[in-house]
Amino acid sequence: MPFTIDLSGSTVVVTGGNRGIGFAMSQAVAEAGANVAILYRSHPEAEKAAESIANDYKVKAKAYKCDVGDAAQVKDVIARIEGDLGTPITGLLANAGVSVVKPAVELAPEDFHYVYNTNVLGVFNTCRELAAHFIKNGTKGSMVITSSMSADIYNQSGLNKPLTQVFYNSSKGAASNMAKALAAEWAEHGIRVNALEPGTEQTSVMEASVREYQASSIPLKRFSQPKEQAEPAVFLLSDKASYITGAAIKVDGGFTIW
Repeated sequence: MPFTIDLSGSTVVVTGGNRGIGFAMSQAVAEAGANVAILYRSHPEAEKAAESIANDYKVKAKAYKCDVGDAAQVKDVIARIEGDLGTPITGLLANAGVSVVKPAVELAPEDFHYVYNTNVLGVFNTCRELAAHFIKNGTKGSMVITSSMSADIYNQSGLNKPLTQVFYNSSKGAASNMAKALAAEWAEHGIRVNALEPGTEQTSVMEASVREYQASSIPLKRFSQPKEQAEPAVFLLSDKASYITGAAIKVDGGFTIW
């Protein structure tokens, strides 16, 4: 019997699902047959992204403008999705994330709130709302939080030269730890929670010199393609990973071997 992942008859929520790794995740769950609810904050092309997924994969896809750092907005959107798309929500890919790159001595409280409101509070808001939905309906569910290899290491822009993004790195450490904590708390309800810790991928907007240095430090000698992050996420989301919860899976080309 072939090894296939079939998500047909379900809806998957993808935050930040309109570009980069998030768009690849939206494509991957649609390719597996799921309807897709894309949550985005402000990107003008989000609705076009949803339309392209619906057309390319013959599923239902809809973009919802939502600041995941605002619990009331998240609650409102989640309450509408099943009615709009017609299939039950079974999974979440919590992918929305932002960064501020500055030396630590130049960071301000507003930088902290900007990063943590999305990368930590936003992740929690979406996970909590969907967990409440699953528990209320007595259904199982699966969540994958996009963290980063930066949860465990300090990225470099050159030899012994740190990439100055302390709020991003620390927020991703919080995201990976949150996945473990939520997995422990919600296991009794049949809700699995895992973290994906990507390395650097091709959609990165880092400067060319930083990209070249980092690529030279990866054992596989290249950055990942977005689909190489999306497909492991969909595996973790699916029943093929039914005995995996509380894990943090690195997809980094071996970067953290060293």
